[in-house]
Amino acid sequence: MKIVTIVGPTASGKTGRAVDIAKALGGEIISGDSRQVYKGMDLGTGKDLEEYDGVPYHLIDICEAGEKYNLHRFLKDFKKSLYDIEARGSRPVLCGGTGMYVESALSGIIMPEVPENRALRSELETLSLEQLIEILKGYKKLHNQTDVDTVKRAIRAIEIEEYYQRHPEEASCSDRNKVSRLDSVIIGVDVPRDVRRERITCRLQKRLDAGMVEEVRGLIASGVDPEDLIYYGLEYKYLTLHVIGKLSYEEMQSQLEIAIHQFAKRQMTWLRGMERRGFRIHWLPYDLSRTEFVDKVISLL
Repeated sequence: MKIVTIVGPTASGKTGRAVDIAKALGGEIISGDSRQVYKGMDLGTGKDLEEYDGVPYHLIDICEAGEKYNLHRFLKDFKKSLYDIEARGSRPVLCGGTGMYVESALSGIIMPEVPENRALRSELETLSLEQLIEILKGYKKLHNQTDVDTVKRAIRAIEIEEYYQRHPEEASCSDRNKVSRLDSVIIGVDVPRDVRRERITCRLQKRLDAGMVEEVRGLIASGVDPEDLIYYGLEYKYLTLHVIGKLSYEEMQSQLEIAIHQFAKRQMTWLRGMERRGFRIHWLPYDLSRTEFVDKVISLL
């Protein structure tokens, strides 16, 4: 059964559109978001669970905050969810803003489980992020740096590439040019830049008013290491820095808003890159009515 995939930048309304499609087609939603997997990280990741309105969803709240979920685990969980949904005769609807996760899933690749290389980590941990990115470029072409925006992530990326060099047979399973893509119609929610910026600013204020700072305080109080929250980036990075006293509230809000705008630009860069890599994305205006949006998607199936 053809998968419907909904993509777009943050604050574009992807979740609501995915729900509309799932309701119209008897579908179930698979989240393609790298942070919505964590329990208790609700406001900061924009789960918006109330929007699902009874539609079954997968890969949300499946592991504890503080864990290190990764692409290998996502692909394994995605494939299981996909098979289960199809076995029930339902329509899979993949929805997400983590471009690497979504593209990797649709590419049909299989990621080997790469163990820690403690010697390599020890060698790299004294280097700056800029130095690590240069090392990583020696292994592969970076389409963008969305997923190597911290030292820990960059070290992990190098660790994976080093493993691939020593295990070429496993690396071939993760080569997009050697596997078959999944059958999917990909829908992009097209939001003008000025509207996107306005929506990001408005949504951030609403989430702060709803208790995003208190959410982070609660996670830390429950035993989650602040460094683990900072690792998750964006909201959890800046909110944690505020909670532990390294940023004032005003500094946190200002820096976080800038970071989210930059993130949205990187998301669009990734999606444009997907198009260059052969994925056709059908861009539909963000302000279509529900009926118009659903009808256009159905016409593409």
